[in-house]
Amino acid sequence: MAGARRSLRIGIDFDNTIACYDTAFHAAALERQLLHEEVMPTKGAVRDYLRRVGREDDWTELQGYIYGPRMSLAALFPGLTEFLAEARAREIEVHIISHKTLHPYMGPKHDLHAAARGFLLEKGICDGLVPSEHVHFELTLPEKLARIGTLGCTHFIDDLPELLAEERFPDGVVKLLFDPNEQHEPDPRYERFAGWHEIADRLFRDDA
Repeated sequence: MAGARRSLRIGIDFDNTIACYDTAFHAAALERQLLHEEVMPTKGAVRDYLRRVGREDDWTELQGYIYGPRMSLAALFPGLTEFLAEARAREIEVHIISHKTLHPYMGPKHDLHAAARGFLLEKGICDGLVPSEHVHFELTLPEKLARIGTLGCTHFIDDLPELLAEERFPDGVVKLLFDPNEQHEPDPRYERFAGWHEIADRLFRDDA
């Protein structure tokens, strides 16, 4: 076993950082017969198409459908399982910290928190690699930021640069931007990574 690194406490966002929805949105949109032309199988392409054809409400309902009863369509980002396994081997504490409403903004009142926890359990993350008590779904962004601070995270990983640049972000936390599509510009306020293997190299090397 690698040497213990108890000084690290890593926080990880959930949506678009752990759970990858690209093919999920395309598959669900086809299920609901929302696509009537060739659309790239990515979340962004489906969103842009529905907005372009004036179906913003359908886009909003589609999100609730996927984040609720069709969470099984989502996948884990490559390298995540290996990252969490390495953290566990090194006895590094990991917390999943996300914010999402309890129910969708439109459509049936699916329990989005329960669906996300079910996804983590199904994928062997919850109670396999991360204890269930280390999974935190907050209702608001301020509550998410507060949780990062109260847990004493040393590092936090998120896909949203605007969250990492938040003025209310807890002081002293190293901010890591998960940017698998390399669509964001470099910013001195955070470190940018294209994948989980890169993040593992950054955090698990001796001078992390």
